[in-house]
Amino acid sequence: MTSPVSPPPPAGGGGKGPSSAVRIALIGAIVVGVGVGAFVIGRKSSGGGGSGPAFSSGGPKGPPSAGATVEGMPEMTSTKMEVPGAAALPAVWVDVHSPAKVRDALARNAWLKTQWEKPLGQGFASGWAAFLGSTGTDLKASFKGAVLDVVVGQLLDTPFRAVWFSGDARVGTPALLVPKANKTSLAAWDALDSVAKRGEMTADRCPYGGEKAPDGGFHMSRWLVAEQTVWAARSADRLVLSRHPVVVLQALCTALPELEAQDGVDVELGFDANAYGREAQLFTHVLGLGENTRLQLRVDGDRLVAKGIAGKLREDAVASDGKPLSDDLLKLVPEETPVLFAFRITLPDSLEPEQLKAFWKNEGKPSLRTRQVALAWTPRGSTSLEPELAVLWGDEKDAEGLGALFSGGARTLVSATLCKHVVLATSPQELERLRDACEGREPNMLNAAGPVVAGLRAPSTVVLGVNTGRLLSGLAMDGYTSEARVGRSSPMPNALPPEIEAARRDLETLPYLGFRGNVQGYVMVSEGFGT
Repeated sequence: MTSPVSPPPPAGGGGKGPSSAVRIALIGAIVVGVGVGAFVIGRKSSGGGGSGPAFSSGGPKGPPSAGATVEGMPEMTSTKMEVPGAAALPAVWVDVHSPAKVRDALARNAWLKTQWEKPLGQGFASGWAAFLGSTGTDLKASFKGAVLDVVVGQLLDTPFRAVWFSGDARVGTPALLVPKANKTSLAAWDALDSVAKRGEMTADRCPYGGEKAPDGGFHMSRWLVAEQTVWAARSADRLVLSRHPVVVLQALCTALPELEAQDGVDVELGFDANAYGREAQLFTHVLGLGENTRLQLRVDGDRLVAKGIAGKLREDAVASDGKPLSDDLLKLVPEETPVLFAFRITLPDSLEPEQLKAFWKNEGKPSLRTRQVALAWTPRGSTSLEPELAVLWGDEKDAEGLGALFSGGARTLVSATLCKHVVLATSPQELERLRDACEGREPNMLNAAGPVVAGLRAPSTVVLGVNTGRLLSGLAMDGYTSEARVGRSSPMPNALPPEIEAARRDLETLPYLGFRGNVQGYVMVSEGFGT
C-alpha cells in the first residue's frame, strides 16, 4: 500500500519490520502484557509459602545463605556470545510509571481474580508458577518468601519498562528494564543472582551501531529456577531481564527515551515508526506526528482506563483542528471491529502526484483541504492468515486520485463507495462486511455502547478505539487454529474444546478502550473514553 509519492522517510529508518508478535504487541500488549502480566507478577504470595521445592536438594540442610549453592543443579558455565552484526530498534515499549498502584488495582480486579482460577489464567501462568513460587528456603537464599515477592516487591517496585525489539537480530521476546534502579532494586538483583545464577555469557561489544561497551564487556547471568531460564544483567544505569541473552544485550546497548511520567499517567505505550519500515514512516509523517507519541492509561479504582494519546507534532506539520467523527463514518464501521484508527489529514485539493510531491517538498502554496480518514483493522494471530484492513476515506471527490495513489503496490485492493466514503479493502469479504454495516444488515458503531458512541463523537484530531474483547478473542482463536494445524487435511472441528470456548467468552467481556488526541499548537493533548 505504499504510495508512489511518499515523502522521504526520516534519516535512520528502514530495515525489516518486526515479527508478528511485535506487530500484535502494538495493540495487544497493552492489555495482555500490562493487564494480565502485571496481575500475574503482582498478586500477593504468602510470606513463607510457595508452590513447594523447585528442585530436590540432597544432604543436610544448614541455615540459609546468600552465597549457598544447591546440590543437583548444573555446573556453572561461561560462554562468549556471538554478537549480532546489526543493531536492533526498539519497536514498542510499555512503561509502568506507578508499579505499586497498578499492581494493587489489578490484584483487586474482579475479572482477573475470576480468570486466575480458570483455564485462561492457569494456562497463561503455568510455565512460570514454579519459578515465581519458589521460596528463599527452597533456594537456600538470604531472603524469605517467594521469588515473586523479590521480583515484584523489590526489583520491579520502581518504574520499569518492557521493550520489544525489531531488526535482523530480533528474537520476539521482550526485555524487562529498570532504567534507574534504586538500592532496593539492586539488592533484589544481587539476592537472586547469588542463588539462581547457573552460568554466564559475555559480550565484548554492542551490536553494530549500539553504544560503547564498558571495560571488560557485558556479563549476563543465566538464572535457572524450576527448569525455567531467565537471563539477567546490570550496567551503570539499568537492570535487564529477558528470556533470551541477545535481547538482554540489545536492552543494555540501545538508547531509549526517558522514562518520565505526566501527572495522572500510570502506564504508557510508546512506539518508534522507524522500526516498522517505510509505510509506518509515511503514515506518521502524513499525520505530522513527532517522536515519542504514546498511548496513556491511568488507574481508576481496580482497573486501567484509557487516558488518551499524547506527543509532539513536527515543526513543519500542518495541524488539523479536532472535530467529531461523522455519523456516516460511524455507520460504515462494523460494531465488532477490533481496532479503529481515525484521524484528520490536510492535503492539497487535488491528489495528483505532482501536486502531492510539491506539497511534501513545501514548494508553492497549493489550496488545501482537510479530510477525515479511518482505518478499520482486524489483527491476526498467525502469520499464515491474511490481514484484514480497510481504508475509509471521507471525501468522494478523491476517488480517482486515491485509485491512482494505491495502484501498483504489492497488494491489490478492492474498492467501493459506501456511506459517502471511498473504501479500499484488502479483500472482497472485508468490503462486504463494511457494506453490511453501512446498509444496516449488521450492527455498526452507532449501535455500540453509549460511552463509546459519545467518545467517538467528541472532537478529536486523532482517535484510536480498541475493542479489547473482540481483539483478544480473535487472537486467541487464531492462536488455537494455528497450534491445532487446521487446514485442508485437518479441518476445523465442529465444536471447539470447552476451555477454548470458555476463554473466548470470557475475553469478549473485556471493555472498550478509547484514546483521543487533540492538537493544541504543536502538542497532542490526551483524552480518553471507554466502557
